[in-house]
Amino acid sequence: MEQEQVAMQAEQAAPSVLVYVVVAALLTVLTAMEIGVFYVPALRVVLVPLLIVLSGAKFALVVMFYMHLRYDHVGYTVIFIPLLILAAAIICSLFALFAVFLGPA
Repeated sequence: MEQEQVAMQAEQAAPSVLVYVVVAALLTVLTAMEIGVFYVPALRVVLVPLLIVLSGAKFALVVMFYMHLRYDHVGYTVIFIPLLILAAAIICSLFALFAVFLGPA
C-alpha cells in the first residue's frame, strides 16, 4: 500500500512534456543572449560578469529540471548546494593562484 502511494506521488510530481519544452526554449533564449552579448561592443566592460550570470541561470535550469532536483527530496538540494559552492570556491582559488604566479597573459 505504501509503495503505491509513493508511486502515485512520484507520478503527480513528474513534470509534463510541456514543462520540458518551455525549459528547452528558455535555454535556447539564454544561449542566444550569451552569443549576442559577445558581439555588442558597448557591453565589453561587463562581458565576463554578464556571461557568468547567464551561464549560472542556464546551470540552474538544467539542474532543477533535467536533473530533477526540483522534484526530489529537499535533502538532495541541501547536499548539492554546499558542494557546488565549495567547487566554485576551489575554481576561483585556482584562478587567483595561477594569476598571481603566472602573471597576466
